[in-house]
Amino acid sequence: MPQQHDGGAAPAAGSAALPVRRTSTVGNLVRGALIGLVETVPGVSGGTVALVVGIYAQLLESADHVVTAVRRLLLGPERLAGAREHLAAVRWRLIIPVLIGMAAAVFTVAGPMAAAVENHPVLTRAAFFGMVLASLAVPLRMAGLGGLRMRHVLAGLAAAVLTFWLVSLPPTTISATPATILPAAAVAVSALMLPGLSGSFLLLTVGLYEPTLQAVDQRDVGYLGIFAVGMVLGGIVLVKVLTWLLAHHRRMTLVVLAGLMLGALRSLWPWQTESRALLAPDDAWLGVLSLGLAGFVVVGLLVALDARLARRQG
Repeated sequence: MPQQHDGGAAPAAGSAALPVRRTSTVGNLVRGALIGLVETVPGVSGGTVALVVGIYAQLLESADHVVTAVRRLLLGPERLAGAREHLAAVRWRLIIPVLIGMAAAVFTVAGPMAAAVENHPVLTRAAFFGMVLASLAVPLRMAGLGGLRMRHVLAGLAAAVLTFWLVSLPPTTISATPATILPAAAVAVSALMLPGLSGSFLLLTVGLYEPTLQAVDQRDVGYLGIFAVGMVLGGIVLVKVLTWLLAHHRRMTLVVLAGLMLGALRSLWPWQTESRALLAPDDAWLGVLSLGLAGFVVVGLLVALDARLARRQG
């Protein structure tokens, strides 16, 4: 008898149990560029963008097939045949353009984005606060508000409170060594898979944000190589966990993801000190509010378009 989950009957193995959208190569380049762009911004999650532009399920499913292919190649059974089977299931026409777009954006905007965050922190936080706030509609819509129970609500609130506390911790500074870069990268990769958690923000918390952006801007192969290894190790574990959760506890997982996004908004409050203490709005609050509203409207339009496409394809 197939196992049931809180969103209905269990989907087929390897499925992320989320809607799949038809995409184009040019569109996927743009989607990848958007994900890469926000990955350089503390407080904004690439996973949030993947959800909003409708490719979260495909990315997670493809990553799961890649990880399984490597495991089959190393441990069997039927090593070569098993690896080929899973590699053939990867959505390469989506993954390759997205990765190209991400890399192009990261290496292009890493320097300017770091400067913008440093020189205009209030304005940049305001814009992304509005964007993330509008993005909350995505996982909530996918979860289905009509089917939520009290346990879903409590789990989402708990995730929001925990994330709010985590992002309120004052930043620390550690030395950029392999022993610190590896685990930091393993944790930061969660931003690509967990909407609401920002890899850049986590790096900022441990004092490796500026060194990492400088390494990208200066093409520091040694630093980036260590960072990439950490991302791969962290991604292998997280991909499997998330895939299983979305396949067996879809609604609960999506509500918790929404809670993570809600709690993470604390890190994007425009007015705060360097130690992350929250402040009241200043005299220029109207301009800041306008920018935040503009970010909200932009993402809101994208979410509405995504919902319309989902209805057409459904």
